[in-house]
Amino acid sequence: MPFNEILLKSKKRLLQMHFESGVGHIGGNLSCLDILMVLHHRIMNEPDQFILSKGHSAGAFYITLWSMGKLKDEDLKLFHKEPTKLSGHPAPNWRKEIIFATGSLGHGFSLASGLALAKKLKNDSGRVFCLTSDGEWQEGSNWEALIFSLHQKLESLTLIVDANGLQGFGSTKEVAGMDSLAEKFTSFGMTVEEIDGHDLISIEKALSRDQKGPRVIIARTTKGKGVSFMENKMEWHYRALTEDQYQLAVQDLDKL
Repeated sequence: MPFNEILLKSKKRLLQMHFESGVGHIGGNLSCLDILMVLHHRIMNEPDQFILSKGHSAGAFYITLWSMGKLKDEDLKLFHKEPTKLSGHPAPNWRKEIIFATGSLGHGFSLASGLALAKKLKNDSGRVFCLTSDGEWQEGSNWEALIFSLHQKLESLTLIVDANGLQGFGSTKEVAGMDSLAEKFTSFGMTVEEIDGHDLISIEKALSRDQKGPRVIIARTTKGKGVSFMENKMEWHYRALTEDQYQLAVQDLDKL
């Protein structure tokens, strides 16, 4: 099946999973699903590791694993229900792909930096990828991890920022403006690349580049991408779909 068809099928399955479970956080899942799918289908190899720092987008991660045959429909039907391992935020130690528990303020970049240092000290192959939200960069711990990763020259480490401009209580500019993130990262000495986070070719090219030292990809994305009534709407950080909204959302995806 062509990758674009796999991606569309996965987006529809994401909506179905969230609708059947009555669970929100759909907007942030749709902003990062393109990135996760390209990363896992086109970039990552066996020694590579991935950390989902923006843990409230666990649904997108589960759907990505499902699209690769690593989770079953029976697993997805129990999303956010009892008894399930597919909790609203990733729970570790039951699949090798889910290494750490992360949350809405994930702290995953610190964990990813530790993994990258371990690879360096052990001369292990493989890269470490970490996906954060843009809102997470209002936290001090991430900047400490940035300093650490640069000091340790962690060449295997790639940070991806899902920059959709919205968070739980408004836009990132309203809550605690951090623009320009690119300038801030550059001032610390990071190699920075900004891309369209929904352009599959741009995502793949950016993730494929050779690197010396840790680098960051700022992916400009749209919250609720592909669903007209969700796009750039802060409330879809939380809201769950009604049946009518679910049907409309699937129709929107069919127009892509």
